[in-house]
Amino acid sequence: MAKSLVTGGAGFIGAHVTNHLIKMGHQVVVLDDLSGGFEENVNPKAKFVNGSINDNELLEKLFAEEKFDYVYHLAAYAAEGLSHFIKRFNYNNNVLGSINLINQAVLHKIKCFVFTSSIAVYGKGQLPMREDMVPMPEDPYGIAKYSVEMDLKVTHEMFGLNYVIFRPHNVYGEYQNLGDRYRNVVGIFMNQLMQGKPLTIFGDGSQTRAFSYIDDVAPHIAKCVEIKEAYNEVFNIGGDVDYSVKQLAEEVTKAMNLSQPIRFLEARNEVQHAYSDHSKSKKVFGINDKDFVSLSNGLQKMAAWAKKTGIKKSKKFDNIEITEKLPKIWLED
Repeated sequence: MAKSLVTGGAGFIGAHVTNHLIKMGHQVVVLDDLSGGFEENVNPKAKFVNGSINDNELLEKLFAEEKFDYVYHLAAYAAEGLSHFIKRFNYNNNVLGSINLINQAVLHKIKCFVFTSSIAVYGKGQLPMREDMVPMPEDPYGIAKYSVEMDLKVTHEMFGLNYVIFRPHNVYGEYQNLGDRYRNVVGIFMNQLMQGKPLTIFGDGSQTRAFSYIDDVAPHIAKCVEIKEAYNEVFNIGGDVDYSVKQLAEEVTKAMNLSQPIRFLEARNEVQHAYSDHSKSKKVFGINDKDFVSLSNGLQKMAAWAKKTGIKKSKKFDNIEITEKLPKIWLED
C-alpha cells in the first residue's frame, strides 16, 4: 500500500486531495499547522499531525518514521494580493518551508514530489497562459511559487527526485475558508451575503478569471503519481471559461438566493486578465470538456455547503510587514 504525505491537508484543496488518495487506497499522513485550515476537514481515515513545514526537526522525524512513497505539497499561504505586504512571511513559508520538504524527499528517496504551484507565476499579458511560456510573476507569491518550481527542476537533474507541478487557478468549492478576507473571492462573497453585507469588489469588477470547481482539479492532482507521462512536467489545470468578477458576484448571488449591493473599492495592483490553456493536462490526464462542472452548478454545490457551514468570522492577518498602499478594507474590523 502506498503511503503519502499531504501538507496543507486540513486546508481546502489539500483536504480534497486527501479524500481522493484514500479512495485510491493510499495511507495518508496530513501535516497542517491549522493557520488556514480546519481539523474537521481532515478525512478520519488519515493520520493528522499538527505541525509546520518550517519545523525541520518535525519533518526529519516524520520522514524517518513514516517512510513515505509520495509527497503532495499543498501547504502555502496563498494570498497573492497580500503577499506584497508580507514578504518575509511569504518567502519563509512558501519557499523555505518547501525547501525543507524537498531536502527530506531527496534524503528519503521519495518516488514523486507533487507540488501545487499557481498561475500567479505567469504574470500579466501572456494569454492564454501556456506551460511553455517564460514565467514573469507580478507579486511575491508568484515569485515564491516559481522559485520552488525551479528548485524541483534542478533537484531532479542533480538527485533524480521525480516531480509533478500543477498550476491551478481560482479554485472554489466545499471546505474553502469562508472567513479569509484576503483570498478566495467566491468564499468572501458567500460569507458577505450570509452576513447581509455588501459584496466588495476592487476596481470596477471588469477583471476576468476562469474559476475552477474543486472536483475538476483535486482528482487529477491525486492520481498524477500513477501516470508516468506526468513525471517531471508542469500542468495548468482548471476551468476554461473566464468571467468578470462582477459577473461572478451576480452568479454567487443567484446560487445563494441572497442579494446585497456591490461596494466598489479602489483598484489594487493585480493582473487584469488571467486564464490558461489546458490542452496539455487534458491530453495527459484524459480530461474531457464535457466532464467539467459549470460555474452555476459548482456554485450551487458550494452554496449548499456554505449555508450549512454558516458565517465565519473574518480574521485580520496579524503580521503585516508593510502598511503603505495596503487596501483600507483589509484594516477594517
